[in-house]
Amino acid sequence: MTDATELRLRTEEFLAAHPPASTDRGDFLKARFDAGLAWVHYPEGLGGLGAPRSLQAVVDAELEAAGAPDNDPRRIGIGLGMAAPTVLGFGTEEQKRRFLRPLWTGEEVWCQLFSEPGAGSDLAALGTRAVRDEASGDWIVNGQKVWTSSAHSARWAILIARTDPEQPKHRGITYFVCDMTDPGVDVRPLRQITGEAEFNEVFLTDVRIPDAHRLGAVGEGWKVAQTTLMNERVSIGGMRIPREGGMIGPVAKAWRERPELRTHDLHQRLMKLWVDAEVARLTGERLRQQLVAGQPGPEGSGMKLGFARLNQEISGLEVELLGEEGLLYDDWTMRRPELVDFTGREAGYRYLRSKGNSIEGGTSEVLLNIVAERVLGLPSEPRTDKDVAWKDLAR
Repeated sequence: MTDATELRLRTEEFLAAHPPASTDRGDFLKARFDAGLAWVHYPEGLGGLGAPRSLQAVVDAELEAAGAPDNDPRRIGIGLGMAAPTVLGFGTEEQKRRFLRPLWTGEEVWCQLFSEPGAGSDLAALGTRAVRDEASGDWIVNGQKVWTSSAHSARWAILIARTDPEQPKHRGITYFVCDMTDPGVDVRPLRQITGEAEFNEVFLTDVRIPDAHRLGAVGEGWKVAQTTLMNERVSIGGMRIPREGGMIGPVAKAWRERPELRTHDLHQRLMKLWVDAEVARLTGERLRQQLVAGQPGPEGSGMKLGFARLNQEISGLEVELLGEEGLLYDDWTMRRPELVDFTGREAGYRYLRSKGNSIEGGTSEVLLNIVAERVLGLPSEPRTDKDVAWKDLAR
């Protein structure tokens, strides 16, 4: 089995053969993937070496010290955090080899076509239909998706659609990879309270998806989607950050640098939130260590819950601390950002944008149920529609 010493040697040899200062960035990233140093816990030939996940930190440290370029993980976070684990877990060998390399290098951006206007919190109630064309074997997809990050810049999308309305809602869904350049894909911006159009609504009209782009078996899309959703919640709520990273950093900095803003009440609240933020950071580290041994579980939902609550409480304290200054906002134009910048903008932006944290990636109400049932083992809520055919559900 590959160990830390062997990985350091491999990385040093790779850097000697591909000096970061003189190697084109794209060529460097492709070569890194081919050398198995992209995500070392993935199989050989798919960007990894079949090594323990914990050893990725060894590679990353060596490459960072050498000034090597990264793959801009924030820009391609949906691909890295959601699409890749799903393709690895349920894709065919051909699908893995087609999609994983350009996904990791950032050549192809991904988005997620899950939520719908009538199926957000209750995602399994989705109504987008995929009907098999018996002549060609392709699937013809019609429907609408909403709250789709990066749809305006994505090449591919992970998509779930209903393929059998005669089945109960969780059992008649199939999972696909959708080509966002298909002429039937219409992406429209959704302007948010921040003034930006970070999200989109996507209309699908007779979009043709080859059966070769189906992930998992027909009708088992909900099972496949669970891998995506569990990884999504870990990637949102369990990001690695340094002490005083994230939203607590700007507030602590303002407190230290602006003594005229201080009050006893604000001090007490800041100290409580600082401790909460540090607990969340250390819990995230523990969760990532657990991931080394297996797949993400419902614990990620707890992390995402804490992330949303903390961001909203911290940003509210920051606006109160800064007073009138905290309401200033320098740009209300409808920009189309590829990245969400929580810490590089004004306090007013952080306050407004954090309101979406309790909705995106699973609403807090749904995540509370997941934690209650799957972590704490409490009784499930009654679900009267569980065994009713989707076509017979009231809508």
